[in-house]
Amino acid sequence: MAEHRQSGKRRHITWGVAAAAVVAGAGIAAQQSTAATTWPAQKTFTGRAFDTCAAPSLAAMRAWNTGFYGAAAVYVGGKNRGCSQLNLTASWVKSVSSVGWKLIPVYVGAQPPCQTSSNPERLTASTAASLGATDAADAVAQASALGMKPGSPVYLDMEPYDITDKACNDAVLTYVRAFTKTLRAKVYRAGFYGFSSSSAKAIANATDKTDLPGNLWYALWDRQNTTTADWPWGPTQYTHHSRGHQYMVNSKESRGGYTITVDRNAWDAPVALVG
Repeated sequence: MAEHRQSGKRRHITWGVAAAAVVAGAGIAAQQSTAATTWPAQKTFTGRAFDTCAAPSLAAMRAWNTGFYGAAAVYVGGKNRGCSQLNLTASWVKSVSSVGWKLIPVYVGAQPPCQTSSNPERLTASTAASLGATDAADAVAQASALGMKPGSPVYLDMEPYDITDKACNDAVLTYVRAFTKTLRAKVYRAGFYGFSSSSAKAIANATDKTDLPGNLWYALWDRQNTTTADWPWGPTQYTHHSRGHQYMVNSKESRGGYTITVDRNAWDAPVALVG
């Protein structure tokens, strides 16, 4: 994923950055609203997942249902989403789920003011809070329209930026907190996709954990299919099925006559509740 709103080639030019099981009820308090809301049991997938820019065809998803991957990330919305999603409909979600796929909803929200790439939507210090709330409401609307029910996670995609720029980092954290708080108010779990060297690091190392996402999906392209052996932060952080690891990108793979370029992920975190 990591910049699936751009081509894989542009991603590397721009940044230069270098067994499935379903478990119910594995949510932790940090992933839920503090309000007296009855939350649906979390659905957790543990195993390999892939992400690719555009949701593959239903035929391709059926052909790829070999057991190597058990989950797929899909881009449900966001003004910075790069690919048109001609296949991603409520019918597609229902069909791929019926054959066993677990889905990981991703929302490409506003990007940092200090980021070097150009984006249709960019946050500022003054707009961060309102934009975070607005984007989260849109993310819930988009996920819901696809048949992803309350209790599902939405993973906010935040691309690399200079986290040593305090003003920029503070604005990002304000945006993320508003996004998370709004998701939880609508009974959707909050997740975050970012880079272990920057955006994910900012979340993991934040001193104030108030309203930060309860699930962390980190990009660390070390080709290790694990969410533990190379976990970059404290071992007690994001436990209880709350981690995803993007460990390989731009892997061109063929299954059942369908070739797709994907990013590989080790997954042990919530997936969408469908049907």
